Amino acid sequence: MFCVKTVPAPTWANAVNHFRRLLSNRRLRSIVTSSSTNRPEKADHARTRSGVQRASALLQSPGECGKAEKDRNISSSAANQFSVDFERGQEAYRSKDSLELLRSLVVFKLCSYDFLVDNNKEIMDLGKKILGQKVFDQFMKMTFYGQFVAGEDHISIKPLIQKNQAFGVGCVLDYSVEEDISQNEAQQKEMDSFISAVGNGSIGKDYREKNYEAGKQLGDSQDEVIGACTYFHADEAKCDQHMETFMKCIKSSGESSMNGFSAIKMTALGRPQLLLQFSEVLLKWQRFFTFLASQQGRDGMEALEQKLELTQLQELMIRLGTKADFQDCLSGKKGESTGCIDILDWISLIDERVRTPDLLFVPNVKLGELEPLLQNFTAEDENQLKRTLQRLDVLAKCALENGVRLMVDAEQTYFQPAISKLTLDLQRIYNRERPVVFNTYQCYLKEAYKNVTMDIELSKREGWCFAAKLVRGAYMYQERERAKELQYEDPINPDYESTSRMYHRCLRYVLDEIALNRKANVMVASHNEDTIKHTLIRMNELGLLPTENKVFFGQLLGMCDQISFPLGQAGFSVYKYVPYGPVSEVMPYLSRRAQENRGFMKGAQKERELLWKELKRRLLSGELLYRPVY
Repeated sequence: MFCVKTVPAPTWANAVNHFRRLLSNRRLRSIVTSSSTNRPEKADHARTRSGVQRASALLQSPGECGKAEKDRNISSSAANQFSVDFERGQEAYRSKDSLELLRSLVVFKLCSYDFLVDNNKEIMDLGKKILGQKVFDQFMKMTFYGQFVAGEDHISIKPLIQKNQAFGVGCVLDYSVEEDISQNEAQQKEMDSFISAVGNGSIGKDYREKNYEAGKQLGDSQDEVIGACTYFHADEAKCDQHMETFMKCIKSSGESSMNGFSAIKMTALGRPQLLLQFSEVLLKWQRFFTFLASQQGRDGMEALEQKLELTQLQELMIRLGTKADFQDCLSGKKGESTGCIDILDWISLIDERVRTPDLLFVPNVKLGELEPLLQNFTAEDENQLKRTLQRLDVLAKCALENGVRLMVDAEQTYFQPAISKLTLDLQRIYNRERPVVFNTYQCYLKEAYKNVTMDIELSKREGWCFAAKLVRGAYMYQERERAKELQYEDPINPDYESTSRMYHRCLRYVLDEIALNRKANVMVASHNEDTIKHTLIRMNELGLLPTENKVFFGQLLGMCDQISFPLGQAGFSVYKYVPYGPVSEVMPYLSRRAQENRGFMKGAQKERELLWKELKRRLLSGELLYRPVY
């Protein structure tokens, strides 16, 4: 039986029912149980308060301790050692001439109409037919392209980057050329890629179709995707080409600015279906740990609080017929004196999967026994995964040589476990002295807090610098549709308010960590003014100064200038996410952004009011022809 308790063991049927709840129906369930998910506030509040106290003790002399204790009780509104005013349009738009302000007003208004957003691709195609490519490109540069895209190449974007820098705002460069292809073309490309993966002629059509359909059922489908940009895997040469493109972007960032960022997508550097398959391996292994922990009476705890007692674990494995010595392998990781391991020790076995495959077994509910975790993970899959990591390594070295920080974008949940794992492998190497590689955490996911806390703990154990970008997330509609179609638990928080609570909870945890050891970095990538104010208040409480360059802020180019520029002018490290590329090739990016940000555009009333106010001020004061000087 699969039960390890000091109390009488349940029947085999009960154990199988436990496994069915975890593994059946292809449900990608959280490794944190509902009881732990529903009780975060008390534990988080305790840690937050403790973090403030310890940070204050580190930052102040003993004679100031009494005053610090008093200061900690001051309300948020009074805790402003430094503050930023987001209501002053004149200061916010000093970098913009009047035509740019007018363009912003027009574009924001047009983006607030659902009909235009829903049919933007058809409208743009019609515009090209009527106007011709050349006139259409010029029209786009005067409107949507000019608002959200910096230029066509690394040379043409330099004036905008230099202007933003002069007004205190840096850049995160992103070469935003995306493939604009139909669903049928996408399917054919992915199917054809199976040939190049193992060599022409060595694999049959039936096998390719079977594997493609399996990947599609797991969710690798581009039907009605509006918030996703997934690269389609043509062959390994195409991945190398994407790598070269990213390298050019990194070098452009290094040439254009000091301490810049460059963004990359993992699905461009390896087969997306392989990332999906590796994600499944990681998830199954984590779920098995959670089940074993629950059998030892440790369910309902936070992820890092769950422990496995090694003696009981080994007894279970022997009864199941495995000969692997878990106790010997894992005791060395924590020291024989502890006799227990946690989820991080358990996951570390995946790193040794080639050397110790006999340790990696997971339950098969139908057979009622354990089966090899990697039985469907071939040697060729392992080689492709290594090639993906090699491409990442080349990009990280390039970033290090050019003084640029590398930001790995988050993608869909069914890719994300593999993406995060490969990013952590990269951080182990390049974040030893300072943060070079940044991982991205999507806080609209129910597991965001668990992922952040686990990765911070891992960085502390292994001695490297944690670096993260926190976003709310861009794939909500697609994720929910997929969960509904495949009948598994929705991985997304139920509403915007719960997502904001998750965002702030993750942010507080990271800020506490920065205050305690000054090694971690975080980019607060948000257009939400309340989140920005929450961050400033928390930085005040923890004594985190803008000049330390530990906390960064990020917004998209062309959006929320009333947040970005006041922050930059106040001395904070703030960056614009700056896309660039040829007009015709960036159209898919613009189409996607329009639909991703429809809610924000419809609700951007304050930004439109500030823009109108500044335009009227310039008209009445005779400054309508104002040109920024820098």
